[in-house]
Amino acid sequence: MHNELLIACHECDVLHRIGRVPEGDSAICRRCGAVLFSHKKDSLDRSLALTLAGLLLFIIANAYPLLEIKLEGLYQATNLFGGVKVLYSGGYWEIALLVLCTAILFPFLELLIKLYILLPMKLNRRPWKMISLLNFLETIKPWGMMEVFMLGILVSVVKLLKMMTVIPGHSLYAFFVLIFVMAAGTASFDTHEIWEKAGDS
Repeated sequence: MHNELLIACHECDVLHRIGRVPEGDSAICRRCGAVLFSHKKDSLDRSLALTLAGLLLFIIANAYPLLEIKLEGLYQATNLFGGVKVLYSGGYWEIALLVLCTAILFPFLELLIKLYILLPMKLNRRPWKMISLLNFLETIKPWGMMEVFMLGILVSVVKLLKMMTVIPGHSLYAFFVLIFVMAAGTASFDTHEIWEKAGDS
């Protein structure tokens, strides 16, 4: 079955009916020459592999200490949720909620939604409520700010090094790698291929 998509050019707004585009090729606007979309090579397999890797890294990042602090015989370790608890206990509940959503909740939901969509697609099945989930994914994606949270952690570590011994935990390394894995997953996630496969299922 040959499916066509109706796409508006983001440069000149001309509507196009686009059929299947071979892997690695792009659809070009007939009026202005702008790229309408690119069909990424092996998008489904790469996105699924990166999503599974991201979920594993996310579990590690939340299961182990983020930082270990030593000061005059005292020792303290904390993980991501521990940082949120400290902010909440200190009366900064707005910041605690922001960190919880942008650094933990939204990235986790993004990974779960992608896995829920990609796994059935790999088996040539259309996921239930796929359209709603794709729309929700586009809504929460800009709010995933793990890189900003990581930058804040690094700045804090540099300042704390002047006063005490700070030992990076396994979680910090996993969190750092997770940022790059999720960025690669976003780059490889091809919604056009998903719509094509959904039309065939």
